[in-house]
Order: sequence, then structure tokens, then C-alpha cells
Amino acid sequence: MTDSARELDLVVYGATGFVGKLLADYLVQHAPDGVRIALAGRTAAKLEAVRSSLGPRAAQWPVIVANSDDAASLAALAGRTRVVATTVGPYAKYGHALAAACAEAGTDYVDLTGEVLFARESIDANHDRARETGARIVHSCGFDSIPSDLGVHVLYEKVREDGAGELTDTTLVVTSVRGGVSGGTIDSLRTQVDVSKKNPASRHLAASPYSLSPDRAKEPDLGKQSDMSVVNGEDIAPGLKGWKAPFFMGPYNTRVVRRSNALRDWAYGREFKYREVMNVGSSPITPVIAGAVAAGIGGLIVGMALPP
Repeated sequence: MTDSARELDLVVYGATGFVGKLLADYLVQHAPDGVRIALAGRTAAKLEAVRSSLGPRAAQWPVIVANSDDAASLAALAGRTRVVATTVGPYAKYGHALAAACAEAGTDYVDLTGEVLFARESIDANHDRARETGARIVHSCGFDSIPSDLGVHVLYEKVREDGAGELTDTTLVVTSVRGGVSGGTIDSLRTQVDVSKKNPASRHLAASPYSLSPDRAKEPDLGKQSDMSVVNGEDIAPGLKGWKAPFFMGPYNTRVVRRSNALRDWAYGREFKYREVMNVGSSPITPVIAGAVAAGIGGLIVGMALPP
């Protein structure tokens, strides 16, 4: 089916949830005129209430009832639109069937996942079919991991423009973060922890720095690449003050960036190493704070690695 034959341009799946409402509100304010948008989810009445709250510009947006455990409803949804943007997590529970439906229908798919296991399973399940149908299945299109992935890409382009060689030790420093953690994010983390505890193969996969790489055997052997770095800012760049703690989304974002490097035939460099850290202030006790953050994140990872 060609794009011109589709009834819709974009469907927001999960429009009644916290992030879904934010996305719908953004589209009301910023979507170009003529973009055909629909709201989708499990309950028509709730979808209609969201649509009403968005004001007159959304008044004619269709509502589509579809459920993650109803493959027929997801296939029908995917067949009506050019793009599906889903905010429904945990994706390990609610994302597989929709990604598969989009791959089958040749419909572009984007989500907000930060779940290593889901992303790996979806890539393995849908990549070949998506290439056949022309669907673009793009995971992690939110705070995880757009700033990381595009940030490194922009750095690479600048280095190439300057003729400065390849990227080697590369660090993203998060100086500040606004906002909180949604319930869906917490559920996603809990789901991945539960799966990892029960399945040794999943534990090993979640811990691998190359868990999202297209071909692990082709990756260079760069030794240990820890996501738990506690580092002095001066060791990252001259003039960067204070100690830095591991960034809490680093264990996921780093894998996305490494995958991008591999997909581009290691354009960033075969010696490319990547980590993410965050600012924790500049007081005399900053090294202690940074160490405590690292211990907390490390404890979670160890907990995931241990069987029940």
C-alpha cells in the first residue's frame, strides 16, 4: 500500500496515558496543517475525553480502539496510517505485537523504550520483514536515546569536517535534568529486572555492552567498558570542574550509540569507546555523592544479574 492510499499520517497509540497526552498536546500545538492524526488506545470513551481536552484543532481527529493483546485490532490500526508512535510500556509486555504489525504492514513505528531486552528481541523478530515491506522500526525516540545518539553523530560530523581523525574515548556529560520518572518507566525497569532474574541468557544479554549490536562477533575487542565510571571532570576535558557520577540511563544509551556505530560500518572508529556521566555538583563531598550514585546503579545491575 502506498502512502497516498493511507487514511492517516500519524497515530498516537497510548494517547490516554501520561506521555501519550503530552505527545497529543504537542501535536495540537506544532503539527503542520494538513497532517492527519488519530488517537488510539483501549477505551473509546477515554480517548474521546482526551480529544475534547485538546481543543478545537483536535476535534476531528479519529479515535481508534486497539488493544495490545488483540492482533487483529493492531493490524487494522497499522494498515490505516503511515506512522505509529507508541507510548505504551512496558514495551516487553505491550510492544511486540504492535511492532510486528507495523513491520508487516510497511508502517513506520517509533517508541520511547529504554528496555534492552525488548529492543533486542524486536530487532531480531522484525528486521528482515521490515526491510521487505519498507517499514522503519525505530526504537528509543525520546530522552532515551535521541540526545545521546544524535549528539555523537553531530560530534562525528564535526570531527570529520575538521579532518581530526576518528572518535576514540567519548563522554557525554549531563549537566542538568528536569522532570521526573513516569510510572511507565518504573514499570519498564521492573519488568526487565524480573525477566533478567529468571533467565540467565537475558541476564547476560542485558549486561553486554554490545547487546544491541547487529553482529557481536564483528565488534572490536576494546576491553572492559564500564557504565559505572566515577570520574573527575578535568580528566574528561580541561576546565570541566567537579566529579561526575554515572548517568542513570547510560547503561541503555551507550548500547544504542554503539549499535549506530556498527550500523554505519564503524564510521565513528574501530577504537570508539563511549560512556555517559552526570554532574552531581562541586561541593567538597561531591566525590562521595558520585560514588554513592555509582553504587546505587551498580547495585541494581548486580540485582538484575543474580538469579532469584
